[in-house]
Amino acid sequence: MKVLVIEDNESVCSMIEMFFNKEGIEGEFVHDGLKGYERYKEESWDLLILDWMLPGMDGITICRKIRESGENVPIIMLTAKDQESDQVLGLEMGADDYVTKPFSPLTLMARIKAVMRRAKNIDGVKNENETIHTKHFKISKQTREVYVNGERISNLTPKEFDLLYFFLQHPKQVFSREQLLDQVWGYEFYGDERTVDVHIKRLRKKLGSDVQPFFQTVWGVGYKFDETVD
Repeated sequence: MKVLVIEDNESVCSMIEMFFNKEGIEGEFVHDGLKGYERYKEESWDLLILDWMLPGMDGITICRKIRESGENVPIIMLTAKDQESDQVLGLEMGADDYVTKPFSPLTLMARIKAVMRRAKNIDGVKNENETIHTKHFKISKQTREVYVNGERISNLTPKEFDLLYFFLQHPKQVFSREQLLDQVWGYEFYGDERTVDVHIKRLRKKLGSDVQPFFQTVWGVGYKFDETVD
């Protein structure tokens, strides 16, 4: 696995590199945001670990540029910011996950493994080649392509795809935020349930479901996916 880390704190980079070496991960470290973004564009990467505050170009801008270009590389944000609005902003810009500094290297490795497990289709689904056809949707686990009413939706992040695929596997079933974090993210998210809310919000926008409300909020419980509601 090849990972680009854009982080200006060299001590943090040294710590991450030590654990990368133990895990057999090929990591490259860049300490400037603008240089990191240029390096990102030069090659194909399996994962991007991106600091929030960077010289040259901040992490949020880098994340936004990547998502606006339609690229779906998994992104984990590193941030010293602990305000809820800051963390939500990172998710809204398309980050798949975030880790707040200071953090344990073991926590970061758990997040990396969880994100990559989903992005690489090794999440334990029995039939990895399954294509789901419904009234409005066609979604392929193998090619990770999504069509809504015959129109391809090509700008989903890996986590948005996984969440949509999970709901399509379980139509009309109600899931709590905790259940979704466990089933889709695949690890404890430390009670950060707003992560689910942000991803549902982004899926609603990208799928154009303001008119056709596929995702239903079940107050006091969580969410369900229902194509029969007009």
